[in-house]
Amino acid sequence: MSDIIKLLPDSVANQIAAGEVIQRPSSVIKELVENAIDAHATRIEIVLKDAGRTLIQVVDNGDGMTETDARLAFERHSTSKIAQAADLFTLHTMGFRGEALASIAAIAHVELRTRRRGAELGTRLFINASTCESQEPDMCPEGSNFMVKNIFFNVPARRKFLKSNQVELSNIVKEFEKLALINPEVEFSLTHNDNVMYKLLPGNLKQRISSLFGRNVDQQILPLNISTSLVTLHGYVGKPENARRRGALQYLFVNGRYMRHPYFHKAILSCYDQIIPADTQPNYFIVFDVDPETIDVNIHPTKTEIKFENEMPIWQILAAAVKESIGRFSAVPQIDFDQQGAINIPNLSSHTAVTPPANGSDPGYNPFNTSASRKSQHDSDKAIITDWEKLYENFTGSKNDIGDTPTAQPDVLNTENVENRLIESDKSVTKCMQFKSRYLLSPVKSGLMVIDQHRAHVKVLYEKYIHQIQGERVKSQSILFPDVIHLTPTQSIILKELEPEMEKMGFSLSALSGDDWSINAIPAGLGSFDVKDTLTQVIEGVTSGGDNITNTIYSKIALTVARNSAIPYGKELSQIEMEELLAQLLQLSNPNYTPDGKTIIAVIGNDQIEKLF
Repeated sequence: MSDIIKLLPDSVANQIAAGEVIQRPSSVIKELVENAIDAHATRIEIVLKDAGRTLIQVVDNGDGMTETDARLAFERHSTSKIAQAADLFTLHTMGFRGEALASIAAIAHVELRTRRRGAELGTRLFINASTCESQEPDMCPEGSNFMVKNIFFNVPARRKFLKSNQVELSNIVKEFEKLALINPEVEFSLTHNDNVMYKLLPGNLKQRISSLFGRNVDQQILPLNISTSLVTLHGYVGKPENARRRGALQYLFVNGRYMRHPYFHKAILSCYDQIIPADTQPNYFIVFDVDPETIDVNIHPTKTEIKFENEMPIWQILAAAVKESIGRFSAVPQIDFDQQGAINIPNLSSHTAVTPPANGSDPGYNPFNTSASRKSQHDSDKAIITDWEKLYENFTGSKNDIGDTPTAQPDVLNTENVENRLIESDKSVTKCMQFKSRYLLSPVKSGLMVIDQHRAHVKVLYEKYIHQIQGERVKSQSILFPDVIHLTPTQSIILKELEPEMEKMGFSLSALSGDDWSINAIPAGLGSFDVKDTLTQVIEGVTSGGDNITNTIYSKIALTVARNSAIPYGKELSQIEMEELLAQLLQLSNPNYTPDGKTIIAVIGNDQIEKLF
């Protein structure tokens, strides 16, 4: 019998390794930029075509490579960072595995031009799927110039499952932000399709934060600085009043490397307990400096999961440092007591002249004449009661004629026309009641039906918007004073791509200078909702996934708008509003779940109710 165990060719082994190291175009940028930083580069330029599908070019002014080093760098497990196993516990560089360049070369066309610092000539190298096609001398600047073309060209399955350009570009920018934040002394630039997205000059951490996320963030952070024998912490934490419901800027770094650490994240959140709303997250940019021997970064190929030897003490140090930073700068927000119904007492100084009110005064009134006083008070009360009775008669006269009185139709469902109401004489709808201003209760044959009023309205509005989008253009309602929303460069590019769909949805947007956008009109009939928050949610929903934006954008926009304009929890509904909402929900094809899979209707069975008694 012949042997069945075979040694895989290097090209196949490299492609397998590339599946772990190179997951998408952003992974290529991460590896190349980290190599440039290890080579002591002070200027790094990144050029993209089609969000990295066609071209990823990284140019640096670092140490460069010799002819032999350039060729050897693309072999597996070849590196200049470590020489023996003991070096893994004293790492001072970003890379050390020796797999990045070999993995990149295995799934793309790579061209490298590099010249060693102080050398007269450089070298030019062409690699096609791990095969070196040519290498020749070249006159090039000092440093390295990597051009990675047609990523995953020989792995069709991986290339097929790449997301849209907007999603991949968003991932690239997120990776770019992490690298630029922890290396503020390095000059960075990012260009996509000949459009310069970022041009970052050298500076300190706070200047880099301002350059990446806007000057308004610069005013929303507090400095943090503490040094102990175990760890040195420096960076910034966000003010409690600037906590974000979504898109919080949260970055942790250790020894110049970005890391994800849920344990330390929880330590930071514990410091904001009871001083920020439960559904918000604070911003923070914190850098850890520890002894390399006390951490292990050799856990995952991406090197973002890091184990700490002294997690518990560092947790306590971190929590104390964040609390001290918040307390030292008096960042705890003041309690805003509810002033509804309170008596406004004027603050009168000794020089303030008090003038008695003139409205409703009676010159013939004698306060010592009790009969006159009582008679005057009685007449006034009688007049008031008479007026209220007249008003109540007008109200009850039109109460039973809902269809003929425009003012009587409920505005909670934002229906545009009276004839569009789905229930006016539907006898199948049972009377229902509201529980805790959150649920609707309605008896059915099988028991008691409980409906989440907010989710029910989200479902109704979602189906309405989807039907309008698929049918014809949604009507727009102009805003008297247009709102201005500031976006990041990535969000601005994505919104530019989404503009036709947003216009069909009823939004009218126009680009201003920089990354500012003007909101000129919104979909008609939505009532009051947070337009800026809606746009941000749409952009985040698009960048979070989706193989083809055109197949999912309408659903994401409709769901986002429905959530922001639906009945909020805590809103009291009239009997007519409850019945109308329930009728519209039950007429849908699938009323049990929201578009994102959350439960709308739950039924408490008759047998469950009988067991209670």
